[in-house]
Amino acid sequence: MAAPKKGRGPAGGQSRPGRALALILIAMVALTGGMFWSGHTTPRLGIDLAGGTSITLKAKAEPGQESAVNETNMNTAVGIIERRVNGLGVSEAEVQTQGAENIVVNIPRGTNEKQAREQVGTTAQLYFRPVLAVTNGAPAATPSAGTSGSPTPKPSSSASGATAGEKSATPTATASTQGRALTEALKAPSPTPTASSSAKPKATGTPQATPKPDPATAALQQKFTALNCLDPKQRAAAGQGVKATEPTVACGEDSPGVWSKYLLGPAEVNGKDVDDAKGVLDPQRGMWIVTMNFTDAGSKKFQSITSKLSQQADPQNRFAIVLDGDVVSAPSVRQTLSASAEISGNFNQQSAQDLGNILSYGALPLTFQTQSVDTVTAALGGDQLQAGLIAGAIGLGLVIIYLVVYYRGLSLIAILSLAVSALLTYVLMALLGPAIGFALNLPAVCGAIVAIGITADSFIVYFERIRDELREGRTLRPAVERAWPRARRTILVSDFVSFLAAAVLFIVTVGKVQGFAFTLGLTTLLDIVVVFLFTKPVMTLLARTKFFGNGHKWSGLDPKRLGAKPPLRRTRRAHAPVDAKEA
Repeated sequence: MAAPKKGRGPAGGQSRPGRALALILIAMVALTGGMFWSGHTTPRLGIDLAGGTSITLKAKAEPGQESAVNETNMNTAVGIIERRVNGLGVSEAEVQTQGAENIVVNIPRGTNEKQAREQVGTTAQLYFRPVLAVTNGAPAATPSAGTSGSPTPKPSSSASGATAGEKSATPTATASTQGRALTEALKAPSPTPTASSSAKPKATGTPQATPKPDPATAALQQKFTALNCLDPKQRAAAGQGVKATEPTVACGEDSPGVWSKYLLGPAEVNGKDVDDAKGVLDPQRGMWIVTMNFTDAGSKKFQSITSKLSQQADPQNRFAIVLDGDVVSAPSVRQTLSASAEISGNFNQQSAQDLGNILSYGALPLTFQTQSVDTVTAALGGDQLQAGLIAGAIGLGLVIIYLVVYYRGLSLIAILSLAVSALLTYVLMALLGPAIGFALNLPAVCGAIVAIGITADSFIVYFERIRDELREGRTLRPAVERAWPRARRTILVSDFVSFLAAAVLFIVTVGKVQGFAFTLGLTTLLDIVVVFLFTKPVMTLLARTKFFGNGHKWSGLDPKRLGAKPPLRRTRRAHAPVDAKEA
């Protein structure tokens, strides 16, 4: 009874190849249908194949911090810019240093290219500064009679946890009293009231009662008085070159075309204290806001400043959220806050999400100036792609010729397996473009060409194991089953080494090399799928045909050509019923 059981094992294994073929056929149909349903029938192309935009940025250190332009800060900026751009879904963006002061950003042509161009050089220097004074954005150096510089409050700006009621109106500051108010505010930049300021008598209208400010205070006062926020050039230059520890002036847009100017104290919290930020829609107010969560250290700082501000009168109870020198929002503080805050104002969905993206990935350690923005054509990449495809076609042709000459009929199985692997690779590349932002570049094409050799190697290992079994005197059907376990181990070990190399290369490299590593890893995994679910089942089915089963001289499995010495081993006939039929 033992002998028949052993004989039924291989036969049973050979009787179910249709299941594996049905599984891979269903997968191919589903993936192909998904490709056509999504409308992305071609893989996304990288900048070297499709063209795009190349942006050159030059680092610029703040005054007195020239040593900040160093290798460490440049590499940090490269990482932040790369995360920002790829956070928008623009994959395969190349960000690399050029020399000691320049960073080159190559953005492939795509739907988010415009947004990426706007964000690559955004410094995103975020500061929370106490508001010392605020008025409208027009200069107040020479006011006309009867004209007052009444301030315009920021619309609907609030901090998370603050009272949701309306803010108090900002006191009117006429041009004649503005200088005295500024002097008093600059004497104590901190929002915490001092003994001298609290004991200071109210102004009696006599200008001589105000102490003469020091030169730095006078210069800042003159700058604030003369600032015209309606002028784009003055807005851009308002807070340039000012350290975070110094008071400054800034502009903020209340509504389209309506600006206010601010006198701000030293920064109490900066962007590095923000742990996470994102743009969300507030369903209660029906407006887009940016929510922020602070780090542990940032929460303590934020709690300290809001505790001080909540005790002040308007506008000294407000803090300005300053991004790259512009006041994004200036909410009132009515109670002590700590862990979170929100920025609200004139946001739409795109601007709120862009700001959240910038703040989430961090502020650049340096200020960058855009040196050039060039459009990159795909002409050169197209020529290289054509050359690469020609090289791949030549390599594939040589592999097929070798298979036909050496393996004859077995080459049909290898060619069909290569075709299935190519189809799956193409469909997955087309689907991964919109799914994860994968873009096909020249190194990725090279990875696909290398994969031809890896896939062909798996076939050769299996074929040679089968031929070894035939040389030992076995017939084809049991030889196919006995050769599979040994070939399977070899194929898995070989593909594991290739996949491990691709994974390591993907992790430790950036830019285009990652495209090569990703394609190599993907095709290696597909090789295992094709060999297990297509090559082996097809080989099992063809072994039942007379052409292959009888060892035709053009089948590639002719026992005489392989050196098998007749007669074949008769001891195996009891274990495989098919041997009795052939005998």
